[in-house]
Amino acid sequence: MASAELNSIARAMVARKKGILAADESTGTMTSRLDSIGVESTVETRRQWRQLLFTTPDIGDYISGVIMYDETIRQSDDSGVGLVDVLAASNVLTGIKVDNSTHDLAGAPGENITEGLDGLRPRLAEYFLMGARFAKWRALIKIGEGRPSDYAIRTNMHALGRYAALCQEQGLVPIVEPEVLMDGAHSIDDCRSATDRSLSAVFVELDAQ
Repeated sequence: MASAELNSIARAMVARKKGILAADESTGTMTSRLDSIGVESTVETRRQWRQLLFTTPDIGDYISGVIMYDETIRQSDDSGVGLVDVLAASNVLTGIKVDNSTHDLAGAPGENITEGLDGLRPRLAEYFLMGARFAKWRALIKIGEGRPSDYAIRTNMHALGRYAALCQEQGLVPIVEPEVLMDGAHSIDDCRSATDRSLSAVFVELDAQ
């Protein structure tokens, strides 16, 4: 997709006085939330919950885009209209979570790598045809004794760069999310250092790729 079109999408995503709704909870997370209110988690109850969110009156006045989960982008409302089209009718963009969550990083005990690059290009192409115009990928950086290591930062930020390049190739604006986890007994200075290192590394990768 031409850069002008990507720029147009990006500008729409950050429209003044609007935000992006994250509705990309995994099935496991949604199950926990529904369980907490005594509702059985099924494909149908999850669809009904997302439909309730997406049909909020005047949603387009406050929300510029919605990040969906794979299950959700394939679903329709009660009348058979795809949820992507339901949002589009309110001038709301559809986004899609494309990472496959965090997993143990080999050779780095206690640290993680976000997986999902394998097969990402055809998945992005499919999501674009479904109506998605932006995507999200989250890299998780943990602070602790000797963490984050340069290795963990480097591998995660390289993956974010690959993801971002593939998104733009397929016409989707990438949301790049290097999250430095706040949990732990570390100091604010440790958090600042880890954040500085992570952001510096991700910008290097975005520029290189």
